[in-house]
Amino acid sequence: MIRLNERAEALADEMVELAEAIRVTVSEVGGARVIDCGVAATGGLQAGLQMARICLADLAEVALVNGHMGPTIAVTTDAPVLACLGSQYAGWQVQAGKFFAMGSGPMRALAGREEVIKHLKISDDSNCAVGVLESRKMPDESVVAAIRERLPAAVNRLTLLVAPASSIAGAIQVVARTVETALHKLHELKFDVNAVVSGFGVAPLPPVAKDELAAIGRTNDAILYGGRVTLWVDCDDAIIDEIGPKVPSNASNDHGELFADLFARYGDFYKIDPLLFSPAEVTFVNLRTGRARTFGSTDAGLLKKSFFGA
Repeated sequence: MIRLNERAEALADEMVELAEAIRVTVSEVGGARVIDCGVAATGGLQAGLQMARICLADLAEVALVNGHMGPTIAVTTDAPVLACLGSQYAGWQVQAGKFFAMGSGPMRALAGREEVIKHLKISDDSNCAVGVLESRKMPDESVVAAIRERLPAAVNRLTLLVAPASSIAGAIQVVARTVETALHKLHELKFDVNAVVSGFGVAPLPPVAKDELAAIGRTNDAILYGGRVTLWVDCDDAIIDEIGPKVPSNASNDHGELFADLFARYGDFYKIDPLLFSPAEVTFVNLRTGRARTFGSTDAGLLKKSFFGA
């Protein structure tokens, strides 16, 4: 068994050792180790890259590269199901009092309550837990207690990393979800994601927005209109032909509008068409037949409008 949380904790330990150099702060809250990557701490590029790797349970490489629109986040993984759906997917809504955060990271595999975790039979027996919280507020003791309630009693160490989308680190960890969004869409479409052998994805890193809603809009737009993913799969070509057109974001009726505008119109994140949440372009490379097919396309105009108001 690959112990997702142990792998993530080792990276978190490295982060703590480099705390001053990468501009993060470490504190103890309710018995948990909490790493501030962008709430009160400045954070930065290295903090964001490490945060994204931790979110992927150290089963993927995350790099900052140069792209057509400048800084671009690239993700490479040979363990896409465990890294993306077993760890990175933000499937845990962490709530306690007035605190709310989208929770991701390998602590989800330990909790084991989400449909995707159960369906894919993903498990972990680590005695430590690591999670990532997308929030503008730091968790207090009640938040830590709420998380611990959902974890096995055997877990004796908990590490939480926190950053909002309106920070450098927070923006990076969101934009690093290109492959994850493609896999989750495939899962929702009833495709056997275990047929995905490897994954690679890129998406442009938007300018950091001061307002959190604007930041959420830009980071989502980066994937919806600028994300490009390649998946190496082992399946019949007929399956790819059938499901391929449904995978990219343009399969949704909400495609073509900036995410912030959609959020303003619906007033609720969960009312937006779930088919929208996927990369702009997805390429399937079929190892069984040697055939490759690409679906969807990026939209530079919408990205410029989102990032720069152009």
